[in-house]
Amino acid sequence: MSSTHDLSSTPNHGGRPTRPSQEERRTRHGHAGVVIWLTGLPGAGKTTLAHAMERTLFDRGFNVMTLDGDVLRGGLNSDLGFSAEARRESVRRAAEVSALLAATGVAVIVALISPFEQDRRQARERVTAAGAGARFIEVFVDAPPETCEKRDPKGLYARARRGEVKNMTGVTSAYEVPSAPDVHVRTDQRSVDECAAAVLAQVLTA
Repeated sequence: MSSTHDLSSTPNHGGRPTRPSQEERRTRHGHAGVVIWLTGLPGAGKTTLAHAMERTLFDRGFNVMTLDGDVLRGGLNSDLGFSAEARRESVRRAAEVSALLAATGVAVIVALISPFEQDRRQARERVTAAGAGARFIEVFVDAPPETCEKRDPKGLYARARRGEVKNMTGVTSAYEVPSAPDVHVRTDQRSVDECAAAVLAQVLTA
């Protein structure tokens, strides 16, 4: 079988191909890897904000993607429930995936409730430990519980009140408010575009 790629011409050291350097990746993408971690109550607006930022960064030439909690539950996290232990494992997996992507220069937006402070701290440590100069930006997407419940885009609050959903964050399971987020946006007071601009101002400061 023939190949259009001549392995004999591949630059190497000791006979082995060299991996792209982080400087090469940055030059190719025009930016370093970054993880923008959106945390907040269900209905706070994380996914809406993530998609708005993804569009803006893409239009600016970023290699960007969103890891949304609901999408992850349909695949990578399909075996997990909603207990505290399962939520911790969900955050751990999302952190591992985002760290790997950021290490190759991708801008990763994670939209995940991630209710526990310790788990979010460990996610930051995992991303920054991966090296390659990737940054971790924690964004607290904030809205009062009553506003989130009034929005209730998936009907989860109503179902939780009826006892149909167990371990519902903000109803029967606690949410630990970030003590020192890198960015704090109030989606009940500012538009999606205004919130996105506040986060992107931090992302583009590099």
